[in-house]
Amino acid sequence: MTPIFESDIEQFVIELLEKQGFDYLAPEEQEEERKDLGEVVLKERLKKAIDELNPAIADEAKEQALRQVLNLPSQNLIDNNEAFHRMLTEGIEVEYLVEGNIRGDKVWLIDWQDIANNEFLACNQFTVIENNINKRPDVGDCSSNTEYF
Repeated sequence: MTPIFESDIEQFVIELLEKQGFDYLAPEEQEEERKDLGEVVLKERLKKAIDELNPAIADEAKEQALRQVLNLPSQNLIDNNEAFHRMLTEGIEVEYLVEGNIRGDKVWLIDWQDIANNEFLACNQFTVIENNINKRPDVGDCSSNTEYF
């Protein structure tokens, strides 16, 4: 019997995700997109997704939404996951000035009407260093408009 290695399973999962329409982002490419390994969000991709999915929203409101995603309100992982899930499913409430009046709107992170407008990435060996602890999931979804797991 041929032995199965963890790397074989990892490659198989990547291939399955690619067959489902995910683009593969190699470890070197992931690291090029982050200023340091403490960042868990591919910020430029998220910013681009917010811009493309919300063309009628003012830039300041888009930036406000981006800040909300990047600065979740709690130190509690469960609370942050719930808050982020609400942002994904319900949009992000923003306010901005239009001709001297405050206007409220929603910024969307996912296009629920046309799923093809979203970007789906498969990543492996996505290294994150936090408090000198090295974390490296084997394979996950690192899409710009979904949470990495």
